[in-house]
Amino acid sequence: MRKPQDENECPDFASLDQADKDAAYNNTAAVSDSIQRLADWERRSAECRTRPGVRSDLRYGDKPNNRFDYFPSSTRGAPLFIFIHGGYWQRNSKEIFGFVSEGPCACGINVATIGYTLAPQAHLADIVDEVFLAIDHIAGMADELGFDANRIFVGGWSAGAHLATLAARSPVIRGVVSISGIFDLEPIRLTYLNELLQLRPIEIETLAPIRNLPERHCPVRLFFGGEELSELQRQSRAYGQCAQEAGLPVTATMLAGHNHYTIMEELAAPDGQLTRALEELVATTA
Repeated sequence: MRKPQDENECPDFASLDQADKDAAYNNTAAVSDSIQRLADWERRSAECRTRPGVRSDLRYGDKPNNRFDYFPSSTRGAPLFIFIHGGYWQRNSKEIFGFVSEGPCACGINVATIGYTLAPQAHLADIVDEVFLAIDHIAGMADELGFDANRIFVGGWSAGAHLATLAARSPVIRGVVSISGIFDLEPIRLTYLNELLQLRPIEIETLAPIRNLPERHCPVRLFFGGEELSELQRQSRAYGQCAQEAGLPVTATMLAGHNHYTIMEELAAPDGQLTRALEELVATTA
């Protein structure tokens, strides 16, 4: 287990008052049009689900949210990008994030967006288990859905980036794109977010990527916005540094001018920076 250090050292959250702790992770309050952006994403995602060939609400498990949507590219046997939505493990749904398929699908990459049980109906450990179940189930449907089972990549945004980074442990995953993620859970425990999450000590210790670097040398590409909250930026930089010091193929890249929400447009656009990064990851991963 490796810890962040030097300029990436976590500030002493315990010494901050509660308002400052909460503000440090409140992306909704930090971005004035965040609610409008989510509504726009949901509208665009509904349109994406009407495209020819899209399959919605496919089951991977028995729980209500154990479903995924599949957005095919025009090429059978193309790679697959599994996307995991954010919302601090306690809100949002896959129905809001189908719009991210537009960029990859235009570039010949199939996309699956997965749902999962939200807190407080599930503990974080349960959510992680559901994500791994989804990945394994989807991988087993390669012939039916028409993607290459040997070229499966995973990505996510915010809390979804946390889950995607943990998914680097899965032997079926060839690479990870994590966007504006959470990699250390201890600060989360000290904020308003823990009211519903109720993080347990074992989860903080075993489910924080920065405390549990993967044994597999799976390439991970971290991205964060230059206008994000400083804690979100620090988390990505700290994880990137720890992983690099451990010799893992992990990079952390700041996208200037983007906040926690606008950064997602770089994945939705066929020529977006995140779409290009995914294309490069797919092309360079044997």
